Parts: sequence; structure tokens; C-alpha cells
Amino acid sequence: MQLLQLLISGVAQGCIYGLIALGFVLIYKATETVSFAQGDLMMVGAFGGLAAMTMLGFPFWLSVPAAVVAMGLFGVVLERLVIRPILGQPAFSIVMLTIGVGYVLRGLITMIPNIGTDTHTLPVPYAGGVLRLGALVVSAEQIVVIGITGVLCAGLFAMFRYSKLGVAMQASSQNQLAAYYMGIPVKRLNGLVWGLAAGVAAFAGLLLAPITFVHANMGFIGLKAFPAAVVGGFGSLPGAIVGGLVIGIVEALSGFYLPEGFKDIAPYIVVLLMLVLKPNGLFGETLRKKV
Repeated sequence: MQLLQLLISGVAQGCIYGLIALGFVLIYKATETVSFAQGDLMMVGAFGGLAAMTMLGFPFWLSVPAAVVAMGLFGVVLERLVIRPILGQPAFSIVMLTIGVGYVLRGLITMIPNIGTDTHTLPVPYAGGVLRLGALVVSAEQIVVIGITGVLCAGLFAMFRYSKLGVAMQASSQNQLAAYYMGIPVKRLNGLVWGLAAGVAAFAGLLLAPITFVHANMGFIGLKAFPAAVVGGFGSLPGAIVGGLVIGIVEALSGFYLPEGFKDIAPYIVVLLMLVLKPNGLFGETLRKKV
């Protein structure tokens, strides 16, 4: 029963990693660049939900979509004004730019008086609830994280599989030049992908906030979501979720069964083993491209 309790906790945490890793993969598939600002976009989304509930007086069910939509629009604007002008430059330049964006977002939040420097509780209606199944106790926060992640993944799958927008995004990720010649607005799609990645990051932040609270440094969790993307395969959307689950479960088990300190380094040990045994990740794609 103790092992089952740890597995459920690891799966819930892994869902958060997986959602952030989805942002890594979405942006990489669309632009072949890596955005290290995902964790801080998640943090800004959590603060957006907090502001909507505490300052604007929105109910929880309205604050969540409002924060997600606002972050989606922010992602589109960020791509248009900051990222797009530097596309085509060496990959190292873009990576450093996204790291800088993360630092700027964290600094701007910290500069807000009485908000950015404090730790806040997100007032969700399910806080403190538990589900008891015999000796097994599952918190409402974990149930919501797992359930919402499943629904969100199903929605993304349906979008990429059945909608024209999703098919166009897949075509653009395979070969941008060929997609452009076929009449697909590649530049506009890149902006939408950044918006989608920012919206998913906001979802992750709002799901994580009731567990770890809202603070300016909560975006550092993105450093553990990056290994999730590597483990699952950097070009695979399902791989991002699976990689997140792997990292979350390994972290939960190592934190309980291994000496103190192993929990923090376990995700990176898993990444090293994966790079040695299967460099493309669990669901790594082949190098062949098609439209």
C-alpha cells in the first residue's frame, strides 16, 4: 500500500512535468528551437490565476480559463516581438534568449510590491479534500492533476488529429519550407504554437499551485521538466507525458527509498542513462521528414 501511495504521488507530480515538457516539445517541433522559459511562463500563469481570483474577484471556474487564455495571448506576442526576429540565428543564441526571457519574467514578478516576494496560497474549492480507499489516501489535488492532465492530453490529441489547424501544425513541424509552398501560413502557426505552449504551461502552474503554493521561484520546476522531454523523446508529444510520468515516479521512489539528496539528482541520472541507452528517447522520431 505504501508503494501504491508513492506511485500515485509520483504520477501526479509527473503529470505536471509532462505538461511543461509538452511546451518544450511543441516549440521544438514547430521551430526546432528549445525554450527554457517554459517554467517561468508556468509561474506567470499561476500568478495570473491568483490575481484573477484575489484581485478581480473571479470564481475559480472562470479564473482558470482567463489565465490560460491570457497566457496564450502573451505567448503569441512574445513569439512575434522577441523570438521571431532572431530566428535563423545559431541555436545557442535562441537558447540564451529564452533563458533571458525567463529571468526577465521572474524579475518583473519579484518587483511587484507585496506580491512577487511572498508565497501565496491559491484558493481552490477542492483544497484539503481527500479520497480514502481503505488504507490508501489520495488528495483531491492529486486527483484533479491526473484528471485534468488526461482531459487536456485528449483534447490536444483530437486537435492535432482532426482539426485543420492541428494538421497544419504537424505539416509545418515536418518541413516548414514545403508547408509554406503548400500555402500554410508558417509564421502565423509558429506564433500559435508559442501561444499554445504558454497556455499549457499556465495550466500546469494552476494545477501545481495548490500543492507547492505560488511564488516567484516555482518556475525552476522547468529544470526537471526538461529531462522529461528528453526521456520521452524531444519530438514526441505523447513522449513528453510519458517522460514526465517516468521522472515523477523515479523522483517519488528515490525520495523515499534512497538517502536524502538522491531525489534532486534522480531525474538527471535517468537522463544520462537514457542518452547512453536510447539517445532519441522512448518515443524518439526518425530523422526522415515528410509533409
